[in-house]
Amino acid sequence: MLSRTWIAVAVAGALAGAGAILFAITRPETGPAPATFRGESTSALYAPIATRREDPRPLTGQEVFGQAARLTSSGVTMERRQVTASPDCAGALWGSGPAAAVSGCVQVVRASFSGAGVSGQYAVFDMADGASADRLVAALGPKGRDGFLRLAPGQPESFDAGHSRADVRALGHFVVVNWVGPVGDEGRADLIFPEIALERLGGFIQQRVLSAGG
Repeated sequence: MLSRTWIAVAVAGALAGAGAILFAITRPETGPAPATFRGESTSALYAPIATRREDPRPLTGQEVFGQAARLTSSGVTMERRQVTASPDCAGALWGSGPAAAVSGCVQVVRASFSGAGVSGQYAVFDMADGASADRLVAALGPKGRDGFLRLAPGQPESFDAGHSRADVRALGHFVVVNWVGPVGDEGRADLIFPEIALERLGGFIQQRVLSAGG
């Protein structure tokens, strides 16, 4: 017959094993997040596209990224790698906060880019309205952050999120994310001009505002 001591040891071991399994199942997901973040809520400038009802045309990769394979700013060139479009908006994110805030999103379009020692992605989320777009911007922000975007297809695993910067804005019912960072050991890479180069992709928003405004 087993002694009480051995029984206690066996029970403790079983409980510890169960606890480890539970932790593995319930532990929070982790992923890359920018070191520098700038968020912006929508404004009256985008009132004509404040809701998807007022701006129902489906978003496409062609509309956002067009035919341009390269974007240049002050001699810095960012080359487009891979464009993706998906109705699974939550699949482009990690963490419970952003996943909850993206409810009502019908499409995410994004592309990866690379330059000299730099990688980036430009993503657009098609939300229901400006209020839901603002909530997603807040969920992606640094205050109490528990998630952000996953790396876009085509971005290298050596992307250095710890030295990256992201500009996240609600523009009517859209949320745009411009996220750039160094690759590998290029931690001191200048990210200003790569970010400006990707910012030029926002022209589709102005076209939407003009079209909706009649």
